[in-house]
Amino acid sequence: MRIAVLGSRGKLGGAVVCEFEPKHDVIAFDHRALDVTDPVAVASAMASAQPQVIINCAGYNAVDAAENHPVDALRANAFAVRTLAREATKLGAAIVHYSSDFVFDGKAAEPYTEEQHPNPQSVYATSKMLGEWFASDAPCAYVLRVESLFGRRPDGTPIEGSVAAILHALESGAPVRVFEDRTVSPTYVADAVRATRELVERRAPPGIYHCVCSGHCTWLEFATEAARLMGVEPRLERITLETARLKAARPRYCALSNQKLSAGIAMRSWQEALRAYLRCESRDSRTSHV
Repeated sequence: MRIAVLGSRGKLGGAVVCEFEPKHDVIAFDHRALDVTDPVAVASAMASAQPQVIINCAGYNAVDAAENHPVDALRANAFAVRTLAREATKLGAAIVHYSSDFVFDGKAAEPYTEEQHPNPQSVYATSKMLGEWFASDAPCAYVLRVESLFGRRPDGTPIEGSVAAILHALESGAPVRVFEDRTVSPTYVADAVRATRELVERRAPPGIYHCVCSGHCTWLEFATEAARLMGVEPRLERITLETARLKAARPRYCALSNQKLSAGIAMRSWQEALRAYLRCESRDSRTSHV
């Protein structure tokens, strides 16, 4: 298949390119090659590439900054997706779009399913919800909600985010500030992109899928497990959403159920995925010192 990957240098983009390249004709567009918020440029690029699948990894991910820059968030996370969905429709192509657990309000007591209605609580979350709606206008659309991503970029550097910050602090012996009241489904990038490829190759039914590792935990529980696997004594500083005083609201409980996805595509538990990631980190660290 001919696959166009937009945002190919982002958290997911590089991993998506690496996952699909062995078997497919991949055309990668980073933000320098293609501004996804420019409808004319996108239309021209897609007409030239003639992809059978468009995978959108581009987006505005600055959650707090979005409160002051709503237009930027909406342009990248919503209206750009509308453009891509229209181009996919013209070409008869499938579209894959990544969304977020932030579309939910976090007031649940058990993992969210795809059937539950979003209720975004911030500008960023609203822009992601609108992106889901626009993507779903295409006849063949896969909206994949991912959450708390961790892993490495193709160049070996860790993907920035909460997990990378926790692991770095644990390794250095520094204090680790972790939420004790936020529940998440941490997701290994390697598993998310593998699931993406399998959905596309199997021509699975279009729709929304929670593309996350199995299980859930608080950030405190995650840091505790990571420290155990690393064999270090953690210096954990417990914080709450109230004490953190973040500009944009975060969902307190945002565990996602991957039952729909895992009915056909097996997803490891977050503990197994974390163990696999740390094994890779350890092996590469030893190799680099040889």
